[in-house]
Amino acid sequence: MIKCGSEDEGDMDWSDLKYVLETVRHGGISGASRALGVNHATVSRRISAAEAALGTSLFDRRPSGYVPTQAGRDAARTAEAFEIEHASLSRAIAARDVALSGPLTVTAPHLMVQSVLAPILGDFAQAHPDIELTIIGSIETLNLAEREADVAIRISDTPDPDLVGRQVAVQKSAVYASKAYIAKLESDPNRRLHWLRFLHWQPTPKEVMATYPNTRTAMALDDMVAMLGAIRADLGASRVPCIIGDTDPDLARVPGLPLMPYLPIWVLTHADLRAVPRIATFTEFVSTALRRKRSAFAGTDED
Repeated sequence: MIKCGSEDEGDMDWSDLKYVLETVRHGGISGASRALGVNHATVSRRISAAEAALGTSLFDRRPSGYVPTQAGRDAARTAEAFEIEHASLSRAIAARDVALSGPLTVTAPHLMVQSVLAPILGDFAQAHPDIELTIIGSIETLNLAEREADVAIRISDTPDPDLVGRQVAVQKSAVYASKAYIAKLESDPNRRLHWLRFLHWQPTPKEVMATYPNTRTAMALDDMVAMLGAIRADLGASRVPCIIGDTDPDLARVPGLPLMPYLPIWVLTHADLRAVPRIATFTEFVSTALRRKRSAFAGTDED
């Protein structure tokens, strides 16, 4: 018999099944330990406790790792169903919360928090001091169904279809370099442009090659913060969202190059949570503030 949280021998602690589930999901205890933020020994111990309570082996211990038995797969399916029901109950309870107070967790790209959102969040906190804001600066996909966050502000052309919300701004990008680098470029008769490339982008845009045919890739980077550091250090030029590049006093647009497309901004939440007053108030507040910056996002702000 399975009893939630019992200490009696032969009774099952439901929390142990979480370790079984993550081990099945991630193909072993190493992945489970990373996902759960614990060490290998803890995962192994909790799995052994689940096996002792259920009286059966949930995994075959092989040199290659933990391989789930049929009982292990059944246990993982049960744990996943429990996880889904728990999350659904949590959202249902949260949806009945009518107070403009309590915790509110928001996830947004950390550079966007730094460059755009920080003053908006400050204004919201001042207007609603009883709402306890937690900001997770991340581009990782968080599970809003599991309440890892209540609101996601995302830069995407394909937002999560399980979330609801609105596109608040269309973005453009331009090619930026430091002002010192641009001065050197304009004095170079060969117009040799050093291109800084994101690892996940294709090679130098054709618009850049058409205007600066002597362009060469000087460096590849995988992060926008690192890219901005390289640009500020006079290492070359790269494509940057206008809302970032135009507001950085050390940068300027490289002459002769057009605006380029960039991904739009979305404010999203889970369908079950959109009517919660503090969440609805926050999404409306932030959406309105970001819409006011549409010309800056589009690269046409003349202020």
